Amino acid sequence: MEIRDIAVLGSGVMGHGIAQVSAMAGYNVTLRDIKQEYLDRAMEKIQWSLEKMVSKEKISPQESRTILEKIRPVVDLKDAVVGADMVIEVVPEIMELKKKVYAELDSVADERTVFASNTSTLPITEIAGTMSRPEKFIGIHFFNPPQLMKLVEIIPGEKTATEITDMTVKFVETIGKQAVICRRDVPGFIINRLFIPMVHEACYLRDRTGATLEEVDSAVKFKMGFPMGIFELADFTGMDVIHKATVEMYQRDKKVINPHHIVGEMFEGKKLGQKSGKGYYTYSDDKYERVALSEEIASRCDPIQLVANITNNAAWLVTNKASDIEEIEKAARLGLGLKKPLFETAKDVGINTIVSELEKLAAKHGEFYRPDPLLLSMR
Repeated sequence: MEIRDIAVLGSGVMGHGIAQVSAMAGYNVTLRDIKQEYLDRAMEKIQWSLEKMVSKEKISPQESRTILEKIRPVVDLKDAVVGADMVIEVVPEIMELKKKVYAELDSVADERTVFASNTSTLPITEIAGTMSRPEKFIGIHFFNPPQLMKLVEIIPGEKTATEITDMTVKFVETIGKQAVICRRDVPGFIINRLFIPMVHEACYLRDRTGATLEEVDSAVKFKMGFPMGIFELADFTGMDVIHKATVEMYQRDKKVINPHHIVGEMFEGKKLGQKSGKGYYTYSDDKYERVALSEEIASRCDPIQLVANITNNAAWLVTNKASDIEEIEKAARLGLGLKKPLFETAKDVGINTIVSELEKLAAKHGEFYRPDPLLLSMR
């Protein structure tokens, strides 16, 4: 099966970004939302993005016009999906809403249509169970903003046909992205399985050591190879996003995350990070502000607890056959911006040191910290 025509359901930041990169790759795109005003706003943003590319001489004015002409905004769902080879659903991360959309899609979409849900945490197999054709359903997790981020996680459900997975990988490659396959439908997939628990663990690190936000963040940046500190990254991502992912992951498996109360409290208090002006840090305006971090500040904090947490979670993904070390490193480099491979950092710190730290934490704080069998075998 060849993909030529794509329907994108949802015209928000992710939806119109996916529509744009698909049209830029030559696909015919129908962009659907529930109100014309949402679509008008989305098309304006796409046009603005393309004009920026023209001004930087990345594309010509004619190419910009051609790309825009490939995107057809539509309100009616049936009109949007008729004739579509692939439907990429980008509605809000609410399980009942997604199930409602797919129940409707099942009755109006063509038999040949492939369904791809852009979700960062919701279980693919459960959503697919809403449809009469789960073998044609797959998870396709783009990262924000889709125009810039190269990584796309692909998550087959339990009944997804192999050819659908292969076809989705090829589609991702044709739009200039790099795919990693999460081979099992596990909580958080790959990136959020690493990132979300680490945000909570950083909160526990502060509780247990008295380290400041800047000390933890400097250690994460300068000792672990992250592009920014973990609290800085959480503020940039949005505490609403992190809280939602936390709830979904913890609901699916209590063992994959150790929730710290501050994350939920920040969400309830609308301290959402950069977008609200206050999160872990305080921001003065809408422009993104970098926190002052340094190697000197990093020297005051030992991030062993965070190194142990993220390495143990990476090992869990391997042990549970959701991924392998090579794919995890690729995902972490593209999705988290890591400048140094996770397992290289782990080897520099010492696997024995990491296992010892996890065993101490497990003895004091519970089974969540029990070292993964893969780490035990690597000693």
